[in-house]
Formats: sequence, structure tokens, C-alpha cells
Amino acid sequence: MLPLSPADQLTVARALSVPIVVVLFAWDFPNHYYWATAAFCVAMSTDFFDGKLARRHGRTSPLGSLLDPIADKVLVLATLVMLVGAGVAPAWMVALIVVREVLITGLRQAAIERGIVIAARDLGKLKTWAQAIAAALGGFAAAGAWSDRVAWWALLVAVVLTWVSGVDYARSAPSLFRPRATV
Repeated sequence: MLPLSPADQLTVARALSVPIVVVLFAWDFPNHYYWATAAFCVAMSTDFFDGKLARRHGRTSPLGSLLDPIADKVLVLATLVMLVGAGVAPAWMVALIVVREVLITGLRQAAIERGIVIAARDLGKLKTWAQAIAAALGGFAAAGAWSDRVAWWALLVAVVLTWVSGVDYARSAPSLFRPRATV
């Protein structure tokens, strides 16, 4: 087995940061919401750098392609769930995001089983960053840096982009699953 590329190492580090972020949100000590949000922001920033590294070194890998979106989803969703517990993120908004993520992950899995890879779309990448920004703004709202209303509006934008992106993926689904004509 080849050693992990630097890009894959960043992706793995992002995935491994999830328990740290969750513990920092859950553990009640002075300024813990600031620490948790900072850890989230640092971990999420690796998503920007791992893609750049992979492309620069021409070392995109199947492992990275699989782990990258999973690491993003787990980190963002865990943070949003913790913000529900902090009273900053409405549970219904987070539930809508979770449902869309599960449905599109299922769609991708069904495509993979048919030998089709559904590549990340630009709208999907925008959705991920909208969710991450909403999570960061929510973390700082939980810390008292600003009003919960800032977090609420940011999360509403993320919910809308999440579902618009989901519809975009779903629109491509019928053509993916049609039998291919053989010549």
C-alpha cells in the first residue's frame, strides 16, 4: 500500500478532528465555544488545502475522493448538531440538512454500485462552504460574539443551498441509471 499523500493526510486529519471539535463544544469550560469554533475552522480549512495539494502534485486518489466529502459532512454535521444542543441552531434546519446529505449519499452509493461516479458539482461545493460558514457563525454566536439571529440567517441560507444542490444532483439521477445502449 502506498503511503498517504499530503492531501490524503489532511483529509484524514480533518476526519480525526471531529471528536476533538465535539468534545470542545460539549465540555463546559471558560470560552469553550470559542475554542470549539476555532478548532472547527482550522479543521475545515484543510478542505481548501487538500484539494490544492492533490491537484498540484497530480496525486488525486480514490481514497481521497471517497474520504474528502465524508470528512466534510461528518465535521460540519457534528458541529451543527452540537449547535442545536447549544440552542443556537434550530433542530428543524439541521434535520433538513442531514436528510439531504443522507439522500444524496445514498444516490452516490447507488451510482457507485453501477460503476458510475457522481463527481462533486460546483453547487455541491458551494453548499459545503455555506454549511461550514453557518456552523462557524453559529459557534461564534454560541460564544456570545454576536446574536443568534446571525447564525439563524446563515443556517437558513445553508439549508436553501443544501436543498437546491440536492435537487441539482437528483436531476442527473435518471440519466445515470438508464441502461446504456450497446453497439
